Amino acid sequence: MLEQHYLTSLFEPKSVAVIGASDRENSVGNIIFKNILSSGYKGRLYAINPKHDTIQGQPSYKSIEEIGARVEMAVICTRPQTVPQLIEQCGRSGVRNAIVIAAGFSEAGHIGAALERKVMEIARSYNVRILGPNCLGIIRPDLGLNATFTKITAKPGNLALVSQSGAMCSAVLDWAKANDVGFSSVISIGMTADVDFGEILDYLIYDSRTHYILMYVEGIRNARRFMSALRSAARIKPIILLKAGRHAAGSAAASTHSGMAAVSDTVFDAAVRRAGVVRVQNVGQLFYAAKALASKFRPMGNRLAIITNGGGPGAMAADRAGDMGIPLAELSNETMAVLNKALPTNWSHSNPIDIGGDATPERYRDAIMAVTHDPGVDSTLVMLSPQAMTDPLAVAQAIIEVADKLNRSLICCWMGEEQVREARNLLESAGIPAFRMPETAVELFHHISKYYRNQKLLLQTPEPTRQHGRPEAEGAKMLIEALLAERRKVLSEMESKAILRAFKVPVAQTMVARTATEALLLAEQIGFPIAMKVDSPDLPHKSDAGGVRLNITNAPAVRNAYHDIIDTVQKRHPTAKIIGVSIEPFLSRPNGREVMIGVFRDPIFGPVITFGAGGFDVEIFSDRSVALPPLNEFLAKDLIDSTRASIILDQFHNMPPVDRAALKEVLLCISEMVCELPWIQELDLNPLIVDENGAIAADARIVIDHAANSSGDRYAHMSIYPYPVHLIQEWQMNDGKVVTIRPIRPEDADMEQDFVKAMSDESRYYRFMDTLRELTQTMLVRFTQIDYDREMALVATITKPNEDGEDDGKEEQIGVARYVGNPDGESVEFALAVGDDWQKCGVGRKLMTALIECARMKGYRAVVGDVLSTNAKMFRLMTSLGFTIHPHPDDTAVKRVVKPLTG
Repeated sequence: MLEQHYLTSLFEPKSVAVIGASDRENSVGNIIFKNILSSGYKGRLYAINPKHDTIQGQPSYKSIEEIGARVEMAVICTRPQTVPQLIEQCGRSGVRNAIVIAAGFSEAGHIGAALERKVMEIARSYNVRILGPNCLGIIRPDLGLNATFTKITAKPGNLALVSQSGAMCSAVLDWAKANDVGFSSVISIGMTADVDFGEILDYLIYDSRTHYILMYVEGIRNARRFMSALRSAARIKPIILLKAGRHAAGSAAASTHSGMAAVSDTVFDAAVRRAGVVRVQNVGQLFYAAKALASKFRPMGNRLAIITNGGGPGAMAADRAGDMGIPLAELSNETMAVLNKALPTNWSHSNPIDIGGDATPERYRDAIMAVTHDPGVDSTLVMLSPQAMTDPLAVAQAIIEVADKLNRSLICCWMGEEQVREARNLLESAGIPAFRMPETAVELFHHISKYYRNQKLLLQTPEPTRQHGRPEAEGAKMLIEALLAERRKVLSEMESKAILRAFKVPVAQTMVARTATEALLLAEQIGFPIAMKVDSPDLPHKSDAGGVRLNITNAPAVRNAYHDIIDTVQKRHPTAKIIGVSIEPFLSRPNGREVMIGVFRDPIFGPVITFGAGGFDVEIFSDRSVALPPLNEFLAKDLIDSTRASIILDQFHNMPPVDRAALKEVLLCISEMVCELPWIQELDLNPLIVDENGAIAADARIVIDHAANSSGDRYAHMSIYPYPVHLIQEWQMNDGKVVTIRPIRPEDADMEQDFVKAMSDESRYYRFMDTLRELTQTMLVRFTQIDYDREMALVATITKPNEDGEDDGKEEQIGVARYVGNPDGESVEFALAVGDDWQKCGVGRKLMTALIECARMKGYRAVVGDVLSTNAKMFRLMTSLGFTIHPHPDDTAVKRVVKPLTG
């Protein structure tokens, strides 16, 4: 049974009261009340103003408590000091939603923050949800509801706009009006004291009017909740995001305006990429991206071919592609041969493909057909400048005729205005993006190709660790806890390498000498040649301090190097604490490349893994990519490939390609460390030397601190919840069959669909309370691509034998149990389905027992579910599991079952 989202009454209210409605021209209360009246709102509208009997010709009430009818939403337009009392009046009157327009809360300092806390305490005591404060309001064009103080209206459409800035909402609305763009919702969220991005995105997932979501973001309060909602929404509907604060000045301005901590732009970019979102840089790109996603434009990669009838425009497009790191496709010999036959002899013979100012529609068609069949081309930009011999409309018609026959996407740029307007409109009506300027077209290609690439990142569900419960990892945790007990936070190189070794990271053996004599003994033990480095918690950059000596080949050199290191460091850093000198093998690898792997703790998004050029190059080139853990092989490869340093990892000069598998393995080991050791604040492997024979860390540094986690969630320090491998269990049935119960994965989609199709009509009806025969694509995505932090789905599977009766490892789903969190934050709602052939075998009981335990571990207080009154088998199972049965508050055909988890 499909129920309304709990925010429906906020965004689709049947009745609205404007508190502070006014006749005073250009006041906020005047504009909002006038907007609602003039927009043709279909619900009941009330004016609240204790000083007037009528407002704008409508009856006015002294307070919301005088109305005497149910009001679903109140818009509060008064001074901030009045808001606590007004929220209390709303609560007493049964109003469940309020929009607070005024500024002057947490963004205004300590007094404002205290006022905001008071408002929220009152709101929570009455279960009143608040949008804002410091917001513009909302617009729902389909309802005729414009509850904002902007004078710009919005036409109906399928785009939802969610913005932290009211001014940005106004600017976007103005742009949209000029470009004939419509909206399903416009939501200004302001300070997000209560309702935030996460809940709004969750509502928009279920809003059938919304096909695409546009977001303007300034700051994030809760990274886990933000990422969870963003990833869930992006699996269903494309999200295009614009964020302020890409540079320090903008970040400071956004932080001041939103009252939230500034977010590192590099980290934020990595986060939204992982969420499957496309990020743009300006308002125009926001809408161009939305229009392109609604069209047939589906880039398969980022290698671009440019076809043009003018050298200058082609060069401009190529320049912009270079600016954005878009590689121009290298045409194959076969493609070059086809083009040589089809084009005049004076064509450019390279990409961009200049086919001449006199290019006919047939010449354009032949060039497009040749280029789009080249396996080295992912997408094609077709450009036209209106020259004397050019027929823009005929060329556009020729492109439309061949577009459906192509296996690659097209994007067009018809430069100019009067002569090409009709042709450009024709292309757009056929679903082919068409632009006026080459830079705009190239930027769009960049954003949309990144969107589809990011969607692949979204599908990744890495495990936190691949070897569960290994004793070495437990030893690493014990070492860290012992060091923290000593009030130490900076680990020595030897201690750092011990932690790394516990997680299978290859490191050079290191021992510390406290005297020159000890250095000699250790050098003889390790074997020459050796490297010697100062060991000091105060000197993260040993080379800069003069504390490194390399390729030491004999005993006298060891003694001299020891004294030289101590004397040099003491002179340069007299206050530094020197433990001794570390002795380790000198790693002589003629084909070795030095790279760097690091970890740092972002204050908003938690641990972040970095990769880039290592050694001295890390300071010079600033070449690094960042990713949020956990990683898997796909994500580790993406992290490596996102840097310029990846070029030197292939065959380079006379050096063979490095062992990339070994490099990825190190990244996966570091990811495991980050997941399992929440105490890690910083980690540096610099350099990590990698060659054709593998990888080894020559130097390492770890900084730790106490982990702030009172929730009992082992991954509370991470913004992306990893695949919960600790929930996997096996169970042997009475007939000897082994059933695996595990969390669902995105790749289970086909198995889930087969399971639903195989269910009987009765079983499907009991599960879905509907007569559906198979899952829609949207349902399939929702059911299999879940966020393990906010919901859980456990599947029961058996290994399916092949035609010869042999075990081929292919799984068959025989049952599934899932829950989603309720808006109260304290309970979850469950659903259970068991295949008809597997009922009465204990599968349902095992699944529910495991699911209930998951909810208990997450701290929920109750598990609830709705069961059709005729489903006697389900009631027997629920009763035996400790559920109690209650009447449903809204539907007599359904009963509600409840199991408390407290006590």
